[in-house]
Amino acid sequence: MTTEKSGLHTRNLHRNSYNFDELISCVPELKHYVFKNSYGNLTINFSIPKAVKLLNKALLQHFYQVKDWDIPDENLCPPIPGRADYIHYIADLLAGNSKDIPGGLSVKGLDIGTGANLVYPLIAHRSYGWEMVGTDISQKSLDNAQKILDENPDFSENIQLKLQPESNFIFKNILTSKDKFTFSMCNPPFHDSEESALKGNLRKTKNLQNSKVHKPNLNFSGQEAELWCEGGEIAFISKMIEESVLYSSQILWFTTLVSKKENLSKLNSLLKKLDAFEVKTIDMAQGQKISRILAWTFVPKNRRNSF
Repeated sequence: MTTEKSGLHTRNLHRNSYNFDELISCVPELKHYVFKNSYGNLTINFSIPKAVKLLNKALLQHFYQVKDWDIPDENLCPPIPGRADYIHYIADLLAGNSKDIPGGLSVKGLDIGTGANLVYPLIAHRSYGWEMVGTDISQKSLDNAQKILDENPDFSENIQLKLQPESNFIFKNILTSKDKFTFSMCNPPFHDSEESALKGNLRKTKNLQNSKVHKPNLNFSGQEAELWCEGGEIAFISKMIEESVLYSSQILWFTTLVSKKENLSKLNSLLKKLDAFEVKTIDMAQGQKISRILAWTFVPKNRRNSF
């Protein structure tokens, strides 16, 4: 029986339950991690990093024709359905009231902190044909992202990678005076310390595993910059907002994920203080997990066609 996942965007290709026969045909190794749960449905143990990585590899190959996707074990392994949702909601944002989603290379997106996985640019280009630039402060992560592009030449023509040499900046060093982007996107570091990140992951892993297990496997992957920064999410996004003013004529829509709802009021106050022309909060839900996109622009509506 096919069941629909609650909350995902209507255009999300992952709304239906996983067809493991199709996925295993893409990545045969995945079969070693698939089992029947107590409801008689095929699934994997999401607390096992290897299983999640193989599932991602199969999803990217089956739905987006990404060949030989892989990331180092120490890097963050993103949930593909949630990442796709962010892309689809950005598409709605760009369409505005017309509902006519702009596609092709006329749309140029900037992914802040693309990581070793490169998932946002891959899904964005395959879904809508957009041109993408992925940035990161880790050369090692970008090297792996480039490896993925080298295996997928049909993507590599329209996805560029740029190193951010100074971790205190987000847009500076990335944009030249001639650059224009239709949007920027970011999945910011959530935690304010490594200790907080470890505790959060331990809670998540315990929930994923049987509650009778006293020593859960620690499914802890992710480099420091992927998971935490000084001051946590609120500090990172505040810095992004303050810097965005300097590039207000070069990026039409600035967007970021916001995990903690209580951070929104402070961020909205900062945007008001900095005279953002329009601010939107877009709710996203994947099952029980609730997140949201904060989007802002400094460009009046009558000037947006120049992007």
